[in-house]
Amino acid sequence: MKKWLDSIRKPNKDIKISKKIIYSLLILLLGIILGVFSKWLDNLAINDAIWWQHILGILDLRNVFSYFGIWIFLAITISVFSKTPLRAGLNVFLFFVGMTVSYHLYTIMFSGFNPKSYMMIWYGITAISPILAFICWYAKSQNKISILICSLIFCVMLRICFSIGIWYFNLKSIIDTLLFLGTIIVLYTKPKNSVYSLIIGLALVFLSCAIL
Repeated sequence: MKKWLDSIRKPNKDIKISKKIIYSLLILLLGIILGVFSKWLDNLAINDAIWWQHILGILDLRNVFSYFGIWIFLAITISVFSKTPLRAGLNVFLFFVGMTVSYHLYTIMFSGFNPKSYMMIWYGITAISPILAFICWYAKSQNKISILICSLIFCVMLRICFSIGIWYFNLKSIIDTLLFLGTIIVLYTKPKNSVYSLIIGLALVFLSCAIL
């Protein structure tokens, strides 16, 4: 099994333990910061008279961090740029732990309520994230299996970022479109591979629409 996985994408194990710990802690910290920041934006009543709040309003960051796609995009990015598939699973798990726990605690402490049902969804995503990240790590390669994994990722991102049916394909927002384009860039290896993955991903989307 290990030889077969290495034939898809070979892990890079030439990294010191101290750096592994530092990188993982930084990813955990990133998750905590983004979790707090996204909930802080939810609670913020933007006043255009205040210059920095006016900038936040222009950037529309409140809506950006409310998109499910942004979190999936960040997880994919962390996964494929990790050195090994095991570290991809660990790093993505730490990212989601930091994000979900900090978001949950901030909501309880500063918003005055406990969104248990909503947070259980995110805790469920956090629990399965190491497995998904492990698989996603193998997407950034030129192997045929990598093309298939990319296709599945594109299929998911297409469903998240666009309104798609059997007979229609509509844009949701500029941000969602940019997230999808960002996913293509992150997973890029060769033009031919990206084209194949996009075609298969689109076919899977329309097939899922027909079945469901």
